[in-house]
Amino acid sequence: MTDLSLTIRAETPNDAQVIERLHERTFGPGRFVLSAYRLREYVDHLLDLSFTARIGTLLVGSVRQLPILIGTTPALLLGPLTVEPPFRSRGVGRALLDRALGDAKAKGHRLIVLVGDEAYYRRVGFKLIPPGRVTMPGPVDYSRLLVIELVEGAFDGIAGPIRPDWSKVREV
Repeated sequence: MTDLSLTIRAETPNDAQVIERLHERTFGPGRFVLSAYRLREYVDHLLDLSFTARIGTLLVGSVRQLPILIGTTPALLLGPLTVEPPFRSRGVGRALLDRALGDAKAKGHRLIVLVGDEAYYRRVGFKLIPPGRVTMPGPVDYSRLLVIELVEGAFDGIAGPIRPDWSKVREV
């Protein structure tokens, strides 16, 4: 009998094509103009903090995190988080989030930001970033810009542009 339980594991380079096809299906071609994708143009996501969800051998979800700076403060950008439509509302996204946040905290990261639906993400502790406190490249809906402190008080006094962590620039 086949094991159909959900497995969350770190993304590997071999997952890249399957994840890209998942992003094509769930976000469409317009995803490349979004501000979060602008940040991803030069800095790769961190494989040890990016995860896949599988049921058996079928990849049903993915979450990625990449290194950014808010002003001069290191942080992570979470996303994209996506789940195959037939598997939504079954806890897959939450399992991916829990693993991503837990591993980031365990590895000493203090802040994670994302652009997303506050009603969904506040369940795990994300909060709206006060207007005017940070900026992002490209078009962004600032009412969807969220932050979570993995260490209490880590966002106190932090402000400025969100940009790639240039110390992690991809080799071309």
